[in-house]
Amino acid sequence: MLRIAPSLLASDFSDLKGQIALAEKGGADFVHLDIMDGHFVPNITIGPPVIRSLRRLTRLPFDTHLMIENADAYLEEFRKAGADIITVHYEACPHLHRTVQRIHDLGAKAGVCLNPATPAMLLADIIRDVDLVLIMSVNPGFGGQSFIPHTLEKLRETSAMIRNLKPDVMLEVDGGIDDVTAGQVVEAGANVLVAGTHIFGSSDIPRAIQTLREHGLRSTMI
Repeated sequence: MLRIAPSLLASDFSDLKGQIALAEKGGADFVHLDIMDGHFVPNITIGPPVIRSLRRLTRLPFDTHLMIENADAYLEEFRKAGADIITVHYEACPHLHRTVQRIHDLGAKAGVCLNPATPAMLLADIIRDVDLVLIMSVNPGFGGQSFIPHTLEKLRETSAMIRNLKPDVMLEVDGGIDDVTAGQVVEAGANVLVAGTHIFGSSDIPRAIQTLREHGLRSTMI
C-alpha cells in the first residue's frame, strides 16, 4: 500500500480547515505535522494547542514529526492533543528505546527519523521496536528544498533491513517529493510519501495528491 501524507508546513495557515478538507478530497492517507522548536532545527512551527484544534477537523491520522530537543518531555502532551503517529529523531534522543516504548505506552505508533547525513545502519538496534522509519531527503527545517539524490541508496538499504527484521514497518520519505521523485523513492522501497510544496503549492490540491500517488504506483508496475 502506498500512503500519501500531505505536509501542512506548506499549506495556507490562514485556512487550515479548508486545506485539510482539500487533502481529504484528494484521498490523503495521513496529515503530516512538522513540529520544529528553533533549536534542533532552525525554524519554529506549531505545537499541541494547534494540533488539538486541528483534531476536531478530520479523522485522518496525524503523522506527527517531532524535530525538537528533549522530545520525551512533550510526548504525552502531543498524544493528548491528537497525534496518532509520533516520530522522533535518532539524533535528538539519547535513550531512543525508552522514548519509543513511552510512545507505545501512550497508545500511539512510534517512528524514528534519520537526517540525511545519518547512516541507515544505525537503525539495526531499534527497527524491530518501531512502526515507521522516516528518511529525510532534505535537511530538516524548511519546506521547498531539493531532493538529495543519495537518499535513494539509503532508502534501498533501509528497505532491505525492514524486510529482514520487521516487514510491517512503514518506510516514509520527506523532502523534495514530487511527480518525478515519487516513482524513484517508491522503487527504492518507500511506501509513505510526505509532500508539502508539491501538494499545497498546486492550484488543484486534490489532483496533486492523486497524481503523486499515480506516479508512485506506476514504478511498482514496471
